[in-house]
Amino acid sequence: MTGEFQKNGLYIEQNPEAPENGDLKNFDDDGRHKRTGTLLTASAHIITAVIGSGVLSLAWAIAQLGWVVGPAVLMAFAFITYFTSTLLADSYRSPGPITGTRNYTYMDVVRSHLGGYRVQLCGLAQYGNLVGVTIGYTITASISMVAVKRSNCFHRHGHHVKCNISNNPSMIIFAAVQIFLSQIPNFHKLSWLSILAAVMSFAYSSIGLGLSLAKVAGGGHVRTSLTGVTVGVDVSGTEKVWRSFQAIGDIAFAYAYSTVLIEIQDTLKSHPPESKVMKRASGVGVSTTTLFYVLCGCVGYAAFGNDAPGNFLTGFGFYEPFWLIDFANVCIAIHLIGAYQVFAQPIFGFVEKRCTSKWPENKFINTEHAVNVPIYGTYYINLFRLVWRTAYVIVTAVIAMIFPFFNDFLGLIGAGSFYPLTVYFPIEMHIAQAKIPKYSFRWIWLKILSWTCLVISLVAAAGSIQGLSQDVKTYKPFKTQQ
Repeated sequence: MTGEFQKNGLYIEQNPEAPENGDLKNFDDDGRHKRTGTLLTASAHIITAVIGSGVLSLAWAIAQLGWVVGPAVLMAFAFITYFTSTLLADSYRSPGPITGTRNYTYMDVVRSHLGGYRVQLCGLAQYGNLVGVTIGYTITASISMVAVKRSNCFHRHGHHVKCNISNNPSMIIFAAVQIFLSQIPNFHKLSWLSILAAVMSFAYSSIGLGLSLAKVAGGGHVRTSLTGVTVGVDVSGTEKVWRSFQAIGDIAFAYAYSTVLIEIQDTLKSHPPESKVMKRASGVGVSTTTLFYVLCGCVGYAAFGNDAPGNFLTGFGFYEPFWLIDFANVCIAIHLIGAYQVFAQPIFGFVEKRCTSKWPENKFINTEHAVNVPIYGTYYINLFRLVWRTAYVIVTAVIAMIFPFFNDFLGLIGAGSFYPLTVYFPIEMHIAQAKIPKYSFRWIWLKILSWTCLVISLVAAAGSIQGLSQDVKTYKPFKTQQ
């Protein structure tokens, strides 16, 4: 049985009809459907957003910085990320973090606390980063999918065989899965996928860690040092500087999840207060990821030394046991399927909200078709949501096929979004919300932190630009990316 009614698919909870019929217990104080998010689901969203397959490249980052600076940078950014995320969590409601009015998106939060041109700056940084991440995840997932075939090829024919395989079929498969999952209406319905993705991230990180420990226990000579790769032996002086910049940038952006923090917080129940639960979830998420980052980075460096590969599962730092390598890469692909949705849902919501506001009477945009699905129950199909989200997934996949080195471009995108979204806006909104006096001690040290992170972002951007220029020079359109 099918039917129709006039409600926007993603924002159906903003315009409910049920309260008029007296069923108030299923709705929040603002008239939207009651949120069901908990500490567990928020932590899963954060871990899914933060732990990417980049955890497997941290051995390379530690190799560039060495035993002293590498772990110190990891811990420093863990603290900065957690601290600024607590400030951002308090900004979810305004004017007060407990009883103020809810803001549903990052842009809404900035508009409420700061206003002016900074709202547009926030939107540019946030959605530019989200688009870039979804393209990058399409590339990264395809590399892991291809790595399964290459692992089997190496096992059958030997490690000396090239085993070049095109990434494009894997990108098409990944896009097909995303077209299906993109019909999940909103962030509130995404919890199961984030929990699955978080489990997968633990699985492949643990496999990488276990293989590294086995390699260390097996002996063999590798070169490590307090300062990382050696000038004159491993790299030139110039390469050492650029690689160090890139490594700092990789670590800094590996923690960033502020682009989706507000959207995650908007899934939490009203009681206990969302800000308190979100701070705890941030603590769980950041501490968990830091533990894995330190273990994978340091143990990976101990296993491979200064020759650590960019990714020791897809870059084949390990060849055997091939079945375990296959399983780890399947876990990476499944994790990125969930992570793609975590970063894509805010984009979907933004576009659909704007279109609904601009054309409120348009039936194609606003009409929901109720379809009775066996086992699942009633599912609401919105034709605009179906067409727009499908088109978005296809476009990101095509861009990924045309520019497979775009994944390296993410460092530059991250440099442009890390500072404003993770540091600048949370600090400025906290100053405005708490009414901190100008030039007071608290104001000064917050500003120092902000300016320090700006310098780091500029340094990382410079390293990313240099690395990207090398990618473009050596790029061969028909060569399999590894």
